[in-house]
Amino acid sequence: MQHRHLLSNEIDLLLDGEAGFGVAPLRAHVDECADCRARLDEARLVADALERLPHLAPRTGFTERVLSRVQIVEPWHVAALNSARRFVPESRPLRAVALATVGLTSVAISASAVWIALSANLTVGSATVVTGRMRTALVAGFQQALEAVLGASATQALQANGSVAMAAAGVALLAAIGAAALGFRALASASRQRGS
Repeated sequence: MQHRHLLSNEIDLLLDGEAGFGVAPLRAHVDECADCRARLDEARLVADALERLPHLAPRTGFTERVLSRVQIVEPWHVAALNSARRFVPESRPLRAVALATVGLTSVAISASAVWIALSANLTVGSATVVTGRMRTALVAGFQQALEAVLGASATQALQANGSVAMAAAGVALLAAIGAAALGFRALASASRQRGS
């Protein structure tokens, strides 16, 4: 130990009166080194002066005032857990009531979800039936319109040849109706131009 002086933490060990494995060589070094002995004596003077200072206790509420100014960052999961704990009753009977209430509420919500799902399924089924009936009614109306325009024998011939012929006849009927509508519009605009 004679090749170096003691470090601050080693002087602190001697100052505190620590006893242990590494303290004996430190004491031996202090006995031999005047510089380290002087540093240890200065440290003892400072420690003794600090011990003689009066011990002051802070005023009531000092801790609360200081901590109210300190911003503590709380993780989100801790904040969520603390918020949830505020809603949990402290007495055992109230906890049982709260648990029963939560259980009944969850059962009611689940039953409502099942009812809505079944209602939606019934709605889709009803819409399918209504759509099928509307399609049947439209096809029957279309056939009646074809019979009125082409006659019953032509419509029966189209039905015998298949749905492609029916579709072609339908397109032809719609084209005729569209052409008639355009013709009436042209006549109306021509008469308006003559009048003005």
